[in-house]
Amino acid sequence: MSDRSELQERGATTVGATTTFDRRGERRRFSQLTRGDKSVLWLIVGIPTLIHLVFVWIPAIATVVLSFTDWDGLSPVSQIGLVGFQNYWEIFTVFRSDVVSAGINNGFLVVFLFVGPTAFGVLLAYLLDKNLRGGRIYQSIYYLPVVLSLAVVGFIWKSVMYSPSQGVISTVLGRTGSGEQIDWLGDQTHAFGFGDYGISKNFLAILVAMAWRHVGYIMVLYLAGLKSVDPSLREASAIDGCNEWQAFRRVVFPAMKPINVVVGVITVIEALRAFDIVFALKSPRGMDLLSILVTDNLIGEGGGNVGRGSGYGVILLLLCLGFIIWYLANNIRQERRS
Repeated sequence: MSDRSELQERGATTVGATTTFDRRGERRRFSQLTRGDKSVLWLIVGIPTLIHLVFVWIPAIATVVLSFTDWDGLSPVSQIGLVGFQNYWEIFTVFRSDVVSAGINNGFLVVFLFVGPTAFGVLLAYLLDKNLRGGRIYQSIYYLPVVLSLAVVGFIWKSVMYSPSQGVISTVLGRTGSGEQIDWLGDQTHAFGFGDYGISKNFLAILVAMAWRHVGYIMVLYLAGLKSVDPSLREASAIDGCNEWQAFRRVVFPAMKPINVVVGVITVIEALRAFDIVFALKSPRGMDLLSILVTDNLIGEGGGNVGRGSGYGVILLLLCLGFIIWYLANNIRQERRS
């Protein structure tokens, strides 16, 4: 009886010949965390959480709230007035042409990044996965633009590549003369149009700079994915008589579905929030993007309308959240199936 009483005091129960401890008793007696350990754990978890709240969630919630106000960014907070959905009404009526133009550019950017840089990044990853001689040098060269900030990339392409008088592209084409110069970033005429809207030539020029940076990022992601593919899958496809292209398309590429989903979400979000390169080029006309509309209404020419700028920001946030939710739902569905 004394042994049983001692076990019960320790939080244990006896079922047949088996003695088990309840979770509370086991946790109380066998916890390996001291008070100092718990304090350190709270600091490790609490500080990043606080930083995330301060710099991500609080500004996001404030943006949503400010989108329903008429604040100009300078008046005292006490003078902020609520205007309901007036800012959204103006965005989709008075400034409808700006939204449509920016939406077309953002949409075209999504398609371009998938068709061009993403496909080229997959090709580079596939070639480098074959352990080519000097492969690490090639990886470093292709990945270098990713290390640079988008603002620096914008300055490089503006001053070094696209300069009408001394840029690399103009020099190669022999168009640096006074009467033969090409204004790569200033030509606002439509390369192809959709009624009153279209894709301007200077926007096509800046797409090349965006692709230059995006290719290296996609290459690294797919290179890591190819390294993780089970070699037996390739051997099995070779035994079944598949050539190299068929093995990649039907076996290897589907096996990298998690990478494909991540790349898809990242590419769409990158296209929607594209900002740095265009802003570094002083936002030339014809390069309207949703992110540029946010900045223009906050600090740009004719700016000072935090409410309307926040409205553009909320629209952009909702578009990004749609793809993030799809990504999370896809992951949860896969985990349940597995």
